[in-house]
Amino acid sequence: MLTFLARLAPLQYWLFVVATLALVAFMAYATYRSARLLDHWPATLNPLLHPGENAFRLLLILLCFGLGWMSTLSPAQLGWRWSATPLELVLGVGAGLLLALIYYWSTRWVMARTGLRFYSTKLIRLIVPRNRREFAVMLLVMLTVVLVEELLFRSLLIGGLMPLVPAWALVVASSVIFGLMHSPQGLWGMLGVSLGGLLLGWMFVATGSLVMPLVCHYVTNMAQIAAAYRLQRLGLL
Repeated sequence: MLTFLARLAPLQYWLFVVATLALVAFMAYATYRSARLLDHWPATLNPLLHPGENAFRLLLILLCFGLGWMSTLSPAQLGWRWSATPLELVLGVGAGLLLALIYYWSTRWVMARTGLRFYSTKLIRLIVPRNRREFAVMLLVMLTVVLVEELLFRSLLIGGLMPLVPAWALVVASSVIFGLMHSPQGLWGMLGVSLGGLLLGWMFVATGSLVMPLVCHYVTNMAQIAAAYRLQRLGLL
């Protein structure tokens, strides 16, 4: 670490650290405010498909790339290796489907025993597509959702801070923060997302790339959306 600090422009890197942590704090506050707004959000309007939300996510993606550039770290350190082996892609898809299956059945088990005490369906009811057109649009929108979260929680928080903090500690810390950011889903939702974050963080560190966690994260989210869409069509959601 001392060698790293000796050869790196200290001010620029520390500005990156402060700006990244400030962005995390801002996202935490925005999540809190969003959770409060869900009680008054129109039931006919999907927040993920809202033009303002999508413009804001695109801005966040640019901001995350800008922070990565500010860090003066190499693209490899940040996991910006965008090519992937077929094995990485297959493992990412398989892990995503398995994670979605675990979430689905464990959530059903928790709700069967505790009702809505530890898990809230409010958010999923709002974001589930209402028709095939919305489902098709969601396939594209989810790419921006996943990219923002992977850039922030894996690339910047883990890759960007690894010169200062051990990788295992960053994986754990980022996973806990990642889970807390999903507070609208309730206690069980936050716990499940935190455990999923551990898997995504391990993938990032093990492969040195964002590709596998991106694929896994995207497949997990879309599988959950597809399951909720099916339940809605059957009148069970």
